[in-house]
Amino acid sequence: MNAAHSEVTQPMPTNPGESLRQAREIKGWSVAEVATQLNLTPQRLAQIEAGAFDKLPGTTFARGYIRAYAKLLEMDQNRLVMEFDQFTGTDASGSSVHALGRIEEPVRYSQSILRLVSFLLLLALIGAGFLWWQDQGRPVASLADLGLEHVEVEGADGTTQVHSLAEPEDQAVIAAQGNEQSSPLLLPVEPGEAPEAVSTAEQPAAETGTAESVQEAPAAPVSNTPAAPAPAAPAAEPATPVAASAGQGVLNVQFTADCWTQVTDADGKVLLSALKRSGERIELAGKAPLELRLGFARGAQVAYNGESVDVAPHMTGETARLKLGL
Repeated sequence: MNAAHSEVTQPMPTNPGESLRQAREIKGWSVAEVATQLNLTPQRLAQIEAGAFDKLPGTTFARGYIRAYAKLLEMDQNRLVMEFDQFTGTDASGSSVHALGRIEEPVRYSQSILRLVSFLLLLALIGAGFLWWQDQGRPVASLADLGLEHVEVEGADGTTQVHSLAEPEDQAVIAAQGNEQSSPLLLPVEPGEAPEAVSTAEQPAAETGTAESVQEAPAAPVSNTPAAPAPAAPAAEPATPVAASAGQGVLNVQFTADCWTQVTDADGKVLLSALKRSGERIELAGKAPLELRLGFARGAQVAYNGESVDVAPHMTGETARLKLGL
């Protein structure tokens, strides 16, 4: 009878979390404020106050939470840890848990992965920035270093065409432009002014003569006898037309400007490949169809078998390539 009475009168273990909750409420602190100071989530702090220690990571971490909570509230840490052992039925002997200013949660696997990914992204950004800095530091290669292989030609419609300099007609265009730039500059002469340029043959005579030594030549007497008519110049003989055999076509080109020209017959034989000057004319016969390539198409008037050919539809920039006799 006495044993049964002693079991009934035995005091129930005290929940240390309840004591901590009461002390927190006396100080007027909210669950969120305390959780922030202890580096815990409000849910974890509510589990401690409710005595749900089985939901914590382990007994050792639970004791650490109790000590840190008690230290923050300025309570007896050892007494609350003893109440925790009695409440949970565990033994704290040999435990090396000390009070912490801030509780550190165990690092989760996902947090480790996140840190690793962030580190790799940082390395990638640093590498990209280094490569960009190297590219900015490189000197810009000159056109001579690059070895010009293409030339841009502005067309009549305002578009820019790119042509390979491997093509002969484009090389001739570049050469013709270079010749124009290297030619001497002719200055315009105002009306009534004598040109400043004096030939080398006239300069010595102008420098050696003086006003006193120059004598006027007597004027030639005017004769009333009518002058004999000058003999008429012989008429130019007409050019012999080129004879074309069966399967051949006759190409006639009149040049009004310098133009590189190439003519190839159906067998791939080059009939002409030269820079023709303004005023020149060619007439060729070859196996049809004939391929005509012009470096400056606007400076050429083309006729095939006696019929005029419009090269404008075949122009690309200033050059043209067309086949005649298809």
